[in-house]
Amino acid sequence: MPRASHADLWSPLTIGTTTVKNRVLVTPHSPLYGEDHVHSDRHIAYYRERARGGVALIGTEQHYATRHGYGGYSRAALGSYDKRSIPRFAKLADTVHEYGCKMFVELAAAGVHDTGAQFIDDWHPVWGASRVPSIVNNEIPAVMDQNVIDEMIADFAQSAANVQIAGLDGVELHGTHGYLFQQFMSPVYNKRTDRYGGSPAKRCQLVLETAEAIRARVGDFTLGIRMSMDEQAGPLGVTQEQAEEQLDLLASSGLLDFFDISTGGYHSLHRAVPPMGSTEEGFLVSHAKRAKAIVGERARVFVVGRVRDLELAQTILQEGAADMVGMTRAHIADPWHVTKAREGRADEIVRCVGANECMSRVATDRGLICVMNPITGRERQWGQGTLGRADSPRRVVVAGGGPAGMKAAGVAASRGHDVVLFEADEELGGHLRLLSALPTREEWQGGIDNLRRPLDRWDVDVRLGATASLEDLDTLSPDAVVCATGSSWDSSGFSPLRLERDTMPGVEQDNVLDVAAATERALESPRALGDKVLIVDETGDYLPLGLADLLSAAGVSVEVVSRHMLIGSELATTFDMTYLFPRLVEAGVRLSAQHFVERIDGTSVEVYGIWGGPPRTEDDVDTVVLAMMRTPNDGLFEEARERFDETHRIGDALAPRRTAVAVYEGEKLGREL
Repeated sequence: MPRASHADLWSPLTIGTTTVKNRVLVTPHSPLYGEDHVHSDRHIAYYRERARGGVALIGTEQHYATRHGYGGYSRAALGSYDKRSIPRFAKLADTVHEYGCKMFVELAAAGVHDTGAQFIDDWHPVWGASRVPSIVNNEIPAVMDQNVIDEMIADFAQSAANVQIAGLDGVELHGTHGYLFQQFMSPVYNKRTDRYGGSPAKRCQLVLETAEAIRARVGDFTLGIRMSMDEQAGPLGVTQEQAEEQLDLLASSGLLDFFDISTGGYHSLHRAVPPMGSTEEGFLVSHAKRAKAIVGERARVFVVGRVRDLELAQTILQEGAADMVGMTRAHIADPWHVTKAREGRADEIVRCVGANECMSRVATDRGLICVMNPITGRERQWGQGTLGRADSPRRVVVAGGGPAGMKAAGVAASRGHDVVLFEADEELGGHLRLLSALPTREEWQGGIDNLRRPLDRWDVDVRLGATASLEDLDTLSPDAVVCATGSSWDSSGFSPLRLERDTMPGVEQDNVLDVAAATERALESPRALGDKVLIVDETGDYLPLGLADLLSAAGVSVEVVSRHMLIGSELATTFDMTYLFPRLVEAGVRLSAQHFVERIDGTSVEVYGIWGGPPRTEDDVDTVVLAMMRTPNDGLFEEARERFDETHRIGDALAPRRTAVAVYEGEKLGREL
């Protein structure tokens, strides 16, 4: 039975002409699974899984609603203007409606954030409200005249008609995160003096005219807008006060059935999808509460923003802050979140940890995945119901309790295998334990918990503080051996930048440590590495910079040296960089990209620019930290495969890579055993 305390969550709601079965939605986001600018079978399977899982409403990713341009950022981007979209929309409608789920299509135009020459057969100017280029693409736009505006409005109306014809349930205008409607609503981009600019009200004119045209075309069909209650661009952008004025104006028009509240723009996307450790849960609730007070019963209000559990969603509804609650990343991590909670299986929910691997993939034009849920994007082959019991249960021994080993053990045990898991340390988690101890990374403990709970549920024999040996394997006589023994940080100083040398002179000194050893020592005492530390980073990832954060907060002088064009390149697309770097700079951390170390001599380190110029010597360096290569711990695998017929190697023990890959390989092998 549903929990009584969640009564508001499970109550139906009418939005325009659409009635949804509960108050949980998945807001628009980009899987980037499109093929030839229409929905692929992978897309449909992705949405089907979330509809089956119990969510009431799904918003599709942005569909470019004009005859020119697909946002300029991806070959997988989707369009809605072309009638080729209708059959795939119809397939989506049939799919989600089978499970009582409704779906709105988000209609968008990129405006200045388009790129006009992305697709060879569709070169076009980038159109903008005014001649203000994108902060990202920096392509100077052509200013939209009335003919272009009229054509765009007609195209949006045609796109809405295509959605309606296909049998889907409504459309949402994309008026946030920097897209064209927000550009017109924002004084950052809209410098016009005609009827489309000059005041907060006039800057809403394009939205109103588009909504009127859609209404004229589709009649009584659910229509809303996603908008920012704060552009997060300071006093020069759409402030909360201006947003409230615009919200009231739009609500008064009677044209819109709902307002989907978000925040930020291209100057501040990190505010819209913040990574772990950056902000509190439900951080947009106060904005939504204010929006609901303004809108009243004239329309419905949706809210999103790090809502990761149904208890918080219920609280939002009880307080009257919104009519529906978006739990988007929560449903990327576990599409069965609602059903599991309603059936009293909350302990089975895979929780989002805010790693933003999803955002990183999309930002680099790759299909959406989830670090915690390797089924995401693979629903066709791995969706609910595909994990059957093994025909012949076997004994499986897994060596290594990091992400790969834990995942393989849990999946194999769920299929009926008798699984023993060895972990050399006294706790499970592998490298995630070290990360979870760093500033702002505590949520990685939730990732460990996600992987540990199935071990308890399926009675895996977990042996902590026990390094698996060949003798252990002989004693257990396993049918299959899985080596997930991880990797070790290399301390040789080898770098592909310097192919003529196998090492870095001076790395044998006692004051040179690998990044894991240095971090463990610093976690015991941040001053243990001395007053001055130099970190050599070739990873571009969080660990070395998290160490710099920890040390600098304790007053240690830190320099990070990297041969890469950008320090922490992997953190730009997860949005961690935007939160971490101001702290590092404020603490005095020196960030030396495009530099490398020639040699270490005692407490002196010779640093040089990779493009030339005179080197410099840093004196009085107490500790040099190497965050460079990693080497697989594959000794047990090499021994075991000579003794046992079926021996597997996964995760970093095969090749050191990202956590998402390790979890994926654990899932894959667990299904195959």
